[in-house]
Amino acid sequence: MMKSPLLSLPGAVAAEGRDEGVAAHYGDLFREQRALADGNGLVDLSHRGVVTVTGADRLAWLHLLLTQHVSDLPAGQATEALILSAHGHIEHALYLVDDGESVWAHVEPGTQEALIGYLESMKFFYQVEVADRTDEFAVVHLPAGSIAQAPDGVVVRETPHGRDLFLPRADLESYAAENGPVAGILAYEALRIETHRPRVGFETDHRTIPHELGWIGSAVHLEKGCYRGQETVARVHNLGKPPRRLVFLHLDGSEVLLPGPGTPIRLASEGAEGRQLGFVTTSARHHELGPIALALVKRNVPVDAELLAGDTAAAQEPVVEP
Repeated sequence: MMKSPLLSLPGAVAAEGRDEGVAAHYGDLFREQRALADGNGLVDLSHRGVVTVTGADRLAWLHLLLTQHVSDLPAGQATEALILSAHGHIEHALYLVDDGESVWAHVEPGTQEALIGYLESMKFFYQVEVADRTDEFAVVHLPAGSIAQAPDGVVVRETPHGRDLFLPRADLESYAAENGPVAGILAYEALRIETHRPRVGFETDHRTIPHELGWIGSAVHLEKGCYRGQETVARVHNLGKPPRRLVFLHLDGSEVLLPGPGTPIRLASEGAEGRQLGFVTTSARHHELGPIALALVKRNVPVDAELLAGDTAAAQEPVVEP
């Protein structure tokens, strides 16, 4: 576990669980959210794993392993990709960019070792080198609209949601001091939920396939093959019937506690003793929307049905259409 030096900033409260190592917040969750929404400040994501792939064959080789079309990926263009099991279940999500010499990717905290183990096993005769750069580089997120500049030589991954900087870890404190305020991971997560972006280990379990989370297109290219799990992707796409679908929930704001991950989802009409039709994956308190969540429900749950997340009333917005 990488412990961020920014945990020493005034008001920092350490995050727990999968996001251990960075701050949950710095004393004012909604102020931090509003700052990010307005394009101000930054988020410390230095607990995430950083992996690089170098060598002349790096893009052609990754193209064979990833769900995304990367063989002709232009330098500086950000993309995301998955690694699936042989049965098409999601194992890793890579948020990557090529700088012209190396592919840089950040991944879920603590997963880089398993990812590198898989990549190393698939090298064969290809001219590639895979490296864990987590000890050297920290991921810093600048929100969309930020006017903060990336230092010279720093690799930047730019997306509609903001920029991810692969910053030398030794420069993290000084960069935060110059470009703050720093927002905690809870503010970042609330905005992630608002924009319906899934996260491995949060919206996924051992049997999640990309179609259930809306990752077709953004992370899965349907006109390429030759990767592990591709047969499942093609079969489910052609049949159009993934077993579950991701939904966005507006939660009853009168409840004091948020329904946590794994909280059962049921039809409101059947009450708390009704059949379980899914479960909450992530929940948060949003500065404008109030309590919100993402959840996985069975495909055949009516899109207009009122739901219960545990004992909390919930109105759904489909993220993945049934």
